[in-house]
Amino acid sequence: MSSNRRLVSVLPKLSQASRMRARPFHSVISVRDLSFQSGSLESKFHDMKGKVSSLKTDPGNEVKLKMYALFKQSTEGDNSAPKPSALNFVAKAKWDAWNNLKSLSKDDAMSEYIKIVQELVSTEEPTSDSETKDSESLSGSKYETVLYEVKNGCCKITLNRPQKYNAINLKCYDEIGIALEEAAKDDNVVVAALTGSGTYYSAGNDLSGFSQLAQEHGGDMQKGAQAAGNILEKFVSSFINFLKPLIGLINGPAVGISVTTLGLFDIVLASSNATFQTPFPSLGQTPEGCSSYTFAKLMGHNKATEMLLYEKKLSAVEAYDRNLVTEVIDQSSFERVIEERLNFYASLPSNSLVYSKGLMRDRKRDKLMTVNREECDRLVERWTSEECISAIMKFMSRKQSKM
Repeated sequence: MSSNRRLVSVLPKLSQASRMRARPFHSVISVRDLSFQSGSLESKFHDMKGKVSSLKTDPGNEVKLKMYALFKQSTEGDNSAPKPSALNFVAKAKWDAWNNLKSLSKDDAMSEYIKIVQELVSTEEPTSDSETKDSESLSGSKYETVLYEVKNGCCKITLNRPQKYNAINLKCYDEIGIALEEAAKDDNVVVAALTGSGTYYSAGNDLSGFSQLAQEHGGDMQKGAQAAGNILEKFVSSFINFLKPLIGLINGPAVGISVTTLGLFDIVLASSNATFQTPFPSLGQTPEGCSSYTFAKLMGHNKATEMLLYEKKLSAVEAYDRNLVTEVIDQSSFERVIEERLNFYASLPSNSLVYSKGLMRDRKRDKLMTVNREECDRLVERWTSEECISAIMKFMSRKQSKM
């Protein structure tokens, strides 16, 4: 796990540590061991508890072990706990560190603890200019169409166009790719999740984007279509090449590109009110997001055909039955449950997750990239075809008549 990860509660309490065998310190020493019961200690010592939990940078095993010992000496005094077995070297190291402080007064131990925490805090105190870049905050200044948040090792990317049902426009395509790239490079991120704001996950592609690209290329439909194809290929590639675990949090209806890319996620958690639809033939188009390959793998050829060719709209339960969704969660408890799941996923060793995903996915990556290219090439042809243009005009006229 990265040394830059936030100090999160990945460490069992002392009573549990005695049952652990041969585990590295970084997996068993954390803030939970550095916490304490309030009521009898000085206010400054209490204040340090909050500061420890807000540290973004792991101070290292040696410092954490010293802090643990000082905390125990400050709150309980001399070590009177049974000595652990020498084979349980984690519990033994913690016991020895505390025992070495024998005869140090509680007040002196408190002073040492406060001093260490103050030094740690001072080394990462943000300036007024950088506070908005804190990985615990929303980086709204960088993104216009998504919200980007990193908390407790999890990066949550939220499609943020609720007034448009989170339809994905050109800016959103770009920003989702940038957000995934940022999450991939951030050592504080263990897992990433994509969800939508409001009642929709995403209404799919914002059709106004194609017209915009055509105008940018002097009204040349072919050049506009090729530009759109390049944007789509790059967007889908950002999912294919994301090496960390990627979680889909489907909070409501999902359409088109927001459905087809789900085959590139590692886990998909859906609210009970979510629906899934890919209405490509009605728009004179063909599948994208590698769904022409992944859907058949997930649900079998016939079931994939029913969705991609004949536009069958799936409920959350039907999507689960077809392996498109990992689990369906009741809407009333969706937010609470996904937070619990994300906290658990992000508490696992980062490198182990990346390597395990690599073993499962690396052999497929070249195939997915080829499928992505072929799908985009076909869509470029479709977008300039009379069939597709007529279908989109028909769709837009129906949409206008309902307004």
